[in-house]
Amino acid sequence: MNLRQKAVKGVGWSAVQNFGSQAVGLSVYLILARLLGPEVFGLVALASIFVAFVQVFQDQGLNEAIIQRQKLDELHLDTAFWTNSVMGLLLTLLGVIGSSWVALFFREPRLSPVICVLSLGFVIGSLSAVQQAILTRDFAFKALAARSLSATCCGGVVGIAMAIAGFGVWSLVGQQLTNQFIGLAMLWRASPWRPKLRVSRKHLGELLAFGANVTGYNLSNFFNRRSDDFLIGYFLGPVALGYYSIAYRILTVMVQLLTTTTTQVALPAFSQLQQQPERLRSAFYTVTQFTSLISFPIFLAVAALAPELVATLFGSKWTASVSVMQVLCLVGIQQSIFFFNSTVLMAMGKPSWRLWLNLLNSACGVVAFALAVRWGIVAVAAAYVLRVYLLSPFTYWAVDRLIHLDWKMYLRQFLPALAGSIALLLVITAIKSIVRESLIPYQLLLICSGASLGTYLFVLRFSSPNLFKRMLDTLRLFLPRAAARVP
Repeated sequence: MNLRQKAVKGVGWSAVQNFGSQAVGLSVYLILARLLGPEVFGLVALASIFVAFVQVFQDQGLNEAIIQRQKLDELHLDTAFWTNSVMGLLLTLLGVIGSSWVALFFREPRLSPVICVLSLGFVIGSLSAVQQAILTRDFAFKALAARSLSATCCGGVVGIAMAIAGFGVWSLVGQQLTNQFIGLAMLWRASPWRPKLRVSRKHLGELLAFGANVTGYNLSNFFNRRSDDFLIGYFLGPVALGYYSIAYRILTVMVQLLTTTTTQVALPAFSQLQQQPERLRSAFYTVTQFTSLISFPIFLAVAALAPELVATLFGSKWTASVSVMQVLCLVGIQQSIFFFNSTVLMAMGKPSWRLWLNLLNSACGVVAFALAVRWGIVAVAAAYVLRVYLLSPFTYWAVDRLIHLDWKMYLRQFLPALAGSIALLLVITAIKSIVRESLIPYQLLLICSGASLGTYLFVLRFSSPNLFKRMLDTLRLFLPRAAARVP
């Protein structure tokens, strides 16, 4: 099986993993949002700020180094596993010891026990990291899909059962830990590799040479991604953070659905093309264009239908999240296509470039959020959008330096998706203006979704027939045997 076939099948199984896991995870999240209140979600979001910060130092970029290395031997894997294991244990102890200080800082004593229990996830994560890296490197996305779906389902069952039983915030904690534990068991079952009790300083140094930049990136990405949560939680409290976290969760789910499927495959695939810049550039154009065909209409539709979505899925008590969701959808459009810029930098062995770009984003983000937080959560979301678009040219420039992009071709490839999405938006606006008063939210949501999807496909089919055909041909590759039987 050649690289293209591996990549296509990998995308197929990665899609099963991500769409299945996100669908189950979002369904569980919706149920829990109805059973629990904004304050509970805000409290866990506060605890997760500390957990996410400590997590930055968990694998030191060793797993990405395993995936990226062209030459890899068993000693690399053994060294990475035992290094991760020791680090996981130390970070769990740090979480337990530091929990009371975090609770004191946020003036929220309920945080301490939550952080203590969530810190157990560091040990679980350290035992599963290398196994996941091996399966990713080998394009074993079928096994990863089974693991993710099983873990998400089990975690969801535990979380919902605990919420019904009245455990409150512990429902979310139990859901996370169950998810991680089941995922660990499934990974060890799927991977035949087992660690030997040996560590090599030389091999650790080789991995850390790449991984140190990854750790730096993850640290800067923490401030890039979580400084808004931190400032909202500190200045506005857990209830405001709960409203913001719901809107941000929808953004995260959509971005992951649109990008994680392909970025999981793109890193090993791009890495194998690092000596063939023309093929890498062609692959980059293809994956960003195909992502835009899905991301542009989805994010604009969600922005237009946010009031109906929140009312239908979460209930009226989450109405304060609507405006935040609408603003953050503008971030999703950019993030869904720029995700692959970082993948190119990693595949070309330039993690330091990605680090410096993320440091720039992080510094600007902290300043922007700090200035905006006094005006509330919508202002913070608007600052997020402004920061993202103003800094986009820097990331483009970095990728251009490595694979020499044609900026006209790069921008032109997004026009079909943009044209169809504008038509979609006009249809939704027209329908809402005509029948909004006579329909309840979920009815309006169904009608607008069907009409806008039909409009988008119609515009795409007749404005860009070649692109539409390529998209269908690519989809058929996911099931080659079934496609072969079609006359």
